[in-house]
Amino acid sequence: MKSTVDGYDAQMRAVEDAKVLIELADEAKDEATAVEADGTLKAAEAAVAKMEFARMLSGPYDRNGALVSINAGAGGTESQDWAEMLLRMYVRWAERKGYKVEELDRQGGDEAGIKSATIGVEGEWAYGWLRAEAGVHRLVRISPYDAQARRHTSFASVFIYPDIDETIKVEIDEKDLRIDVMRSGGAGGQHVNKTESAVRITHIPTGIAVHSDGERSQHKNRSTAMRILRSKLFEVEQKKQEEKMGNIHAQKKAIEWGSQIRSYVLAPYRQVTDHRTGIKVGNADAVLDGDLDQFMEAMLLELAGDPTAKEGQGGAAVTTPAPDDM
Repeated sequence: MKSTVDGYDAQMRAVEDAKVLIELADEAKDEATAVEADGTLKAAEAAVAKMEFARMLSGPYDRNGALVSINAGAGGTESQDWAEMLLRMYVRWAERKGYKVEELDRQGGDEAGIKSATIGVEGEWAYGWLRAEAGVHRLVRISPYDAQARRHTSFASVFIYPDIDETIKVEIDEKDLRIDVMRSGGAGGQHVNKTESAVRITHIPTGIAVHSDGERSQHKNRSTAMRILRSKLFEVEQKKQEEKMGNIHAQKKAIEWGSQIRSYVLAPYRQVTDHRTGIKVGNADAVLDGDLDQFMEAMLLELAGDPTAKEGQGGAAVTTPAPDDM
């Protein structure tokens, strides 16, 4: 606490010093003093940005890695393709941050895309950043799967859990688990998996079910499934302690109209709109390629209680206003 207060006081003093230097530079027409004032202000701005970052990511598990689970909504191939687009978006975002990404589970779509997938994102602050992305994501585009080239709306949900290490105890009674093994999906021919290596674990009291088939070893898949289950159960217990059930459970709305946190419109215009913070970005391609920090920062500032979180965020021009029904 002392460090926080001292840091704030130091930057206030730096701003006051810069004011004095600016006045001196103006009176004496001294360019060197003006340059010094500019440097002082830039250093203070950088320090304040770090303080803001620390305030946004101050949760007890924000430094942890994260598990990202993506599930396609109703809509068949369209939504399954959208779920895979979201998966790629988060993988690209993680790569930009220098985080390590591990695919823990993947359920392929019937014709294209994925029905669901879970990835592990390893790196400092991964959960702190990604927790702002939990919710339903909506896509509007001209369908590549529609012979008549009609516009379609698709939904997919994103769930974010802290990746809990072995030092944090989560009590799981083996009697509460139903463990099923099955043959993993995959390519046919000589590459087909002929052994029952995929594992599905259901926690009977909560109904939470997890699946893993990323490894050829049943033992490794079981270990991965337990890792995912532990994180999900831990998050449930954390949210039970809050006055409301929290952001994770608020996500459990129907994956359909009216429940989305963000819309990605690719036709008839191109725009990404975050419905929680009001940020609108015209460069939808950049967002789908992992340029997500502006959305995350605005949402984290809002969660941290900043009343100006919706103001001045994003920095990208909106090329076309969204119609009323968007």
